[in-house]
Amino acid sequence: MKRIKLGYAPTRRSIFSAPDAIKYRNLTAERLKELDIDFVDITDINEEGLLYNDEDMVKIAEKFKKEKIDGLFLPHCNFGTEYECARLAKELKVPVLLWGPLDERPDENGVRLRDTQCGLFATGKVLRRFRIPFTYLTNCRLNDPVFERGLRDFMAVCNVVKTFNHMRILQISTRPFDFWTTMCNEGELLEKFNIQLSPIPMPELTDEVKRVKDKETTAVAEVVAYCRENMEICVKDDELENVAALKVAMKNLADKYGCQAIAIQCWNQLQTEIGIMPCAANALLNDEGIPVVCETDIHGAITSLLVEAAGMGETRSFFADWTIRHPDIENGELLQHCGPWPISLAREKAKLTYPLAFEHPGSITAEAKHGEVSLVRFDGDNGEYSMLLGRAKGVDGPKGMGTYLWVEVDNIKRLEAKIVEGPYIHHCVGIHKDVVPVLYEACKYIGVTPDLYDPIEEEVKAYLRGE
Repeated sequence: MKRIKLGYAPTRRSIFSAPDAIKYRNLTAERLKELDIDFVDITDINEEGLLYNDEDMVKIAEKFKKEKIDGLFLPHCNFGTEYECARLAKELKVPVLLWGPLDERPDENGVRLRDTQCGLFATGKVLRRFRIPFTYLTNCRLNDPVFERGLRDFMAVCNVVKTFNHMRILQISTRPFDFWTTMCNEGELLEKFNIQLSPIPMPELTDEVKRVKDKETTAVAEVVAYCRENMEICVKDDELENVAALKVAMKNLADKYGCQAIAIQCWNQLQTEIGIMPCAANALLNDEGIPVVCETDIHGAITSLLVEAAGMGETRSFFADWTIRHPDIENGELLQHCGPWPISLAREKAKLTYPLAFEHPGSITAEAKHGEVSLVRFDGDNGEYSMLLGRAKGVDGPKGMGTYLWVEVDNIKRLEAKIVEGPYIHHCVGIHKDVVPVLYEACKYIGVTPDLYDPIEEEVKAYLRGE
């Protein structure tokens, strides 16, 4: 599981109770420790450990930058000082979580000690004036379940933003000629989002395959042994060795160029050079948390990284084609690809065999496990980018080849029109986890428009509000 570090900057305002603000500052810190949340405190900045003036705000900003925090948590321990919160957030340029503990009943004389909710209203407005996107966790008690849920969702949002802002993708060769759908604007991705590509020609990969077969025999043998133990092998020994060598070679090149994901031209030149499809090697890397996508789909690789970040690295994703309607279920659809899905997702023992549409071996055949899935696609054209988001559930259907999963959605015609009308294509990324709210919220920080293929926006917003 990915670790996210929060900058903890509780705030107060002088006209409300300072002792009560300190009390809630300490109670909140203790709750964060109970939840095993990694945070940077400010108790060394002033005696109270609270944000309320400019001098301390500058010191806090310097400390948080040095600590390389991933998100800023602004608990309002009484009304809070809204402009200091905004100034700090502007300095740090990380996702912001705004929250305050629920106030107690006024005393018998009508005295109120904190007015936290009122302060949250003020800070939200000032953050808007500063043009700072922020996440709001509803005014609640520290032991309310929504407090923990909101914090963990926010950390997942931080992980998505952190991943998006530091992406580098290994591009192995050009897109296949016939796949105009997978073209991308490399310069625009860099200029708009700082997404970097590391393009290499196919011979650089095949040369590395030859090298590892000669020089890294132990690493190759370990992959071969893993495949024999975990898959039903339906290919020749030399073909299995090539699968293993390709996996090791791609991992080496990803490390060499500092890349977190790979997009490969999986056909046809590679088969001429080493005689196999790369699908099984892709599946092995996918299982290790290095997404590898087919047909040099750069936007697909971006999607895979975002989906896994939203899942905090706990659940593997799968790269799929939308293919055909289910023959028996009105809103059913087949998600399938030649065989690159992680075998950890398989409902049955995976076969290392031949793909549906090609003559060469090296693909996986296995139905994926059922259950609830999120389906996602980052894409764009004409200078605008959005993220298609939605849910589905695995269902029974006819036997398939490659890696596949029949799913049912709420309205297949609505989804179909959404994909055809774009800017999306026939590729998507799935994950056996509901990451829709996290990705929806993350979009506000990364400059991408969320696009829900079902009319569930109010439901998602209600979840994020803590309802």
